[in-house]
Amino acid sequence: RKRLERQKLDALLGFCESIHCRRHSLLGYFGECTPAQCGNCDNCLEPPQTWDGTEAARKALSCVYRTEQRFGAGHLIDVLLGKTTDKVSQFGHDNLSTFGVGKELNEVQWRGVFRQLAAMGFLNADLEGYGGLRLTALSRPLLKGEQTITFRVESARSEKRKQSKESDPRRIVAADDEGLWQALRETRTRLAKEQGVPPYVIFHDATLLEMLARRPRDLPEFAAISGVGARKLAQYGETFLAVLSGASRESSIFADGSA
Repeated sequence: RKRLERQKLDALLGFCESIHCRRHSLLGYFGECTPAQCGNCDNCLEPPQTWDGTEAARKALSCVYRTEQRFGAGHLIDVLLGKTTDKVSQFGHDNLSTFGVGKELNEVQWRGVFRQLAAMGFLNADLEGYGGLRLTALSRPLLKGEQTITFRVESARSEKRKQSKESDPRRIVAADDEGLWQALRETRTRLAKEQGVPPYVIFHDATLLEMLARRPRDLPEFAAISGVGARKLAQYGETFLAVLSGASRESSIFADGSA
């Protein structure tokens, strides 16, 4: 059952990764055909980056064929990458011509290839059996070199992680402001616990960062901070101004002492 659920998830991801008109794909799934593009979906409005996946697709389809159309994407990718796993050795798939021929792509990229092939109708899953991938009639011209295919470029996950880290407020706050930043966050956490709500309900990080940058000195200035409405101004204004004022006094003391 777990294997079948994975196949269904891969099918959904394959649809998400499709480079074609969403409406066209959905209608095709339900047996309806429309030659026109809708002109309104994300793929029509902003066509995704693509790459020529003909050679990769032929390797993937050939691997499905040579392993007798009995296995899922995970095992097929092991064969293509030349991994000598127990399962690969058990079935003698390390002796196939497709063993190790796909090292130009990594595992994540190969999963994208298999998902998109399934979404385009070149492969389908044997849901009544063990979820193995099978060739469809559409795959024949592609295998014979009579057709080309284009895939969506895989998202660079490492780049997303990098961007996520760069947007982390802790990386934005200067070292000199770290103490005040922590004081603002601790005040928010205390208020959230008192009210039994998540901290972001009090103020989002972006609002705290703006407080840190602008250092409001009174309620009118505090009201000008993004995310501070009339209710939050009345509820939290004096509390956070006290934190900011305390930090300002400390800065003045240090400045006088160093003069």
